[in-house]
Amino acid sequence: MTAAAIMTSEPAPIQACTVSRDVSNFDLLIEDMETELGESWGDLTFDEAVIFLSQPDAEQLEFIAIAVDGEDEDELTKISGIITEAKDRNIRVILIADEVSPIALHQLLRLGADDFVPYPLPEGALHDAIERLGQAAPPPEMAPNMNAPTFSASGNHDGVVLPVHGLSGGVGASTFAVNLAWEMATIHDGKKKKKDPSTSPKVCLLDLDLQFGAAATYLDLPRREVIYEMLADTEHMDKETFRQAMLSFNDKLDVLTAPTDMLPLDLLSGEDLERLIDMARAHYDFVVIDMPSTVVSWTETVLNKAHLYFALIELDMRSAQNVLRMQRALKSEGLPTEKLRYVLNRAPKFTDLNGKARVKRLAESLDISLELLMSDGGKQITQANDHGLPLALSAPKVPLRKEFQKLAGSLVELNEAVEAAA
Repeated sequence: MTAAAIMTSEPAPIQACTVSRDVSNFDLLIEDMETELGESWGDLTFDEAVIFLSQPDAEQLEFIAIAVDGEDEDELTKISGIITEAKDRNIRVILIADEVSPIALHQLLRLGADDFVPYPLPEGALHDAIERLGQAAPPPEMAPNMNAPTFSASGNHDGVVLPVHGLSGGVGASTFAVNLAWEMATIHDGKKKKKDPSTSPKVCLLDLDLQFGAAATYLDLPRREVIYEMLADTEHMDKETFRQAMLSFNDKLDVLTAPTDMLPLDLLSGEDLERLIDMARAHYDFVVIDMPSTVVSWTETVLNKAHLYFALIELDMRSAQNVLRMQRALKSEGLPTEKLRYVLNRAPKFTDLNGKARVKRLAESLDISLELLMSDGGKQITQANDHGLPLALSAPKVPLRKEFQKLAGSLVELNEAVEAAA
């Protein structure tokens, strides 16, 4: 079909059209459009779409499929205008992208595209996208499709949410999150007389530092494109999509690593985080979240979902000032500051009386309780992180590892006691 075919009257009404620089670059899309719509579709270039969407005939369209690749990033302004015009006319938009940068794709999705499908098109992906739009019925020769993927947090768990937030750069928040998650996931290992290792809680670690997330490095796990695809479309995330995005470390701990590329932190909304956390809670006993040090729009959502919110600081002026800033920000929004548990990382040794006095003065001046004092792991921490191993596997006898083990044990025991009481 051509743009000219759309401009003229035809017996079969045009239900949809593709919009691209050159539709011949997307041969799989042509095949799928013909399968789904027969002759009831057309194709437009970007320039033709700008003109056509302003005409009354465009109101008959049920949806447009905008296909873009890396060469189209110079035309983002024009493509954005097409999406905006389509949305103004209540025309649904399916975005089909082939090797487009995450920043550009994020910009287009934020304008209101109703669905996103990567190119080359996976088997049945366009069919499912059209079904989700609720517009075009499948041709009679095709077998009926099962329900389109929708968000479903079905599971038999009710996980405890434990975000970890470094209030200053380099305070060790990612190290804390990784080692805490691992210790909880293996809390009953090596204790066969008391507990069966198979009864250890199910734990997942979500690395939500979309730009500099280190969980993948600290556990020697690959970063994959599928993670971005899931995060960019949480509305249609289901159990299988979530599972595919997770990676297992030593068959004990499931991890959602940060995406391959640096992404804007506002890629996610509060609604996205609610869906992601609800899905994780439904399938795990504990959900540890490695937060970015930056406070973003969805920090409030995570805080409201959290059972405890670990805030890591060090014994220095920058941490003290950031604690005050954090407290003011949360109180001004009426957020639950009582969930915060301040953790002093690289705390002075027990024999350092001067250091202990400084810790006491810090807590008193900030009017906070430093409930956890984590010792300095020194070279062992750096080596463990560089080797992609938790301390328990790299340096199990260092004091810091025992502190993680003790904290994990107390959290697991408290949760088991609550469940038993319920």
